[in-house]
Amino acid sequence: MFDQILNATPGVGMEIFFLLPLLIALETILSADNAIALAAIARGLKEPADQNLALNLGLAIALVFRVTLILTANWVLQFWQFELLGAIYLLWLVFQYFTSTKSTTDHHQEIKFQSFWQAIPLIALTDVAFSLDSVTTAIAVSKEVWLVVTGGVIGVITLRFLAGLFIQWLEEFVHLQDAAYVTVALVGMRLLLRVIHPDFVPPEWIMISLITTLFIWGFSVRYPPSPLQPTESEPKDSGNSL
Repeated sequence: MFDQILNATPGVGMEIFFLLPLLIALETILSADNAIALAAIARGLKEPADQNLALNLGLAIALVFRVTLILTANWVLQFWQFELLGAIYLLWLVFQYFTSTKSTTDHHQEIKFQSFWQAIPLIALTDVAFSLDSVTTAIAVSKEVWLVVTGGVIGVITLRFLAGLFIQWLEEFVHLQDAAYVTVALVGMRLLLRVIHPDFVPPEWIMISLITTLFIWGFSVRYPPSPLQPTESEPKDSGNSL
């Protein structure tokens, strides 16, 4: 049965065994910058349960948008206005973050939400804006729509798990949230350059190198342990003291 499927159409076996893993790998690599951006947005909710629910619902909506984008990519990518809107949206997020600061510290204040319903649209729209770049890359790899859709679905699932990890790491590392929004700015600028003049767009390896450098910086410094939490060298109170 499996051999019949592979031999039914010339090249299907090659598509399954070579291009599908390649598309999944591309989606996973390209999801790292997206995941840290979504984690930074979801962190604007106080309760972890709300953060998880907002990510689940936001990415479910984003998945519908992403599949629609893939199916209509040949039409959508003809209009530079879509990329311009994506660039403006991402750069607006960065502007909102870096222009709102706490009065008592030098750290930037993440976007705050009163309800997870406010976070869901931002999560969905942010994924769509990032998808404008990743879908273009996926279509360049394979013209088989079902393969690109499959890679996109797996990419969203991977994105959900990565975003959950980044939410935890944002609580541990000092510079990670700043690195997240600088990454968003790079993606927004890349989309904007594609609108202004495609020849100005830097190659993928430069973008990957810059984002990797930002990630290294983001993970370079941990927050000091809370004084309320006992360190490993301090004996914990057993509760038997008088």
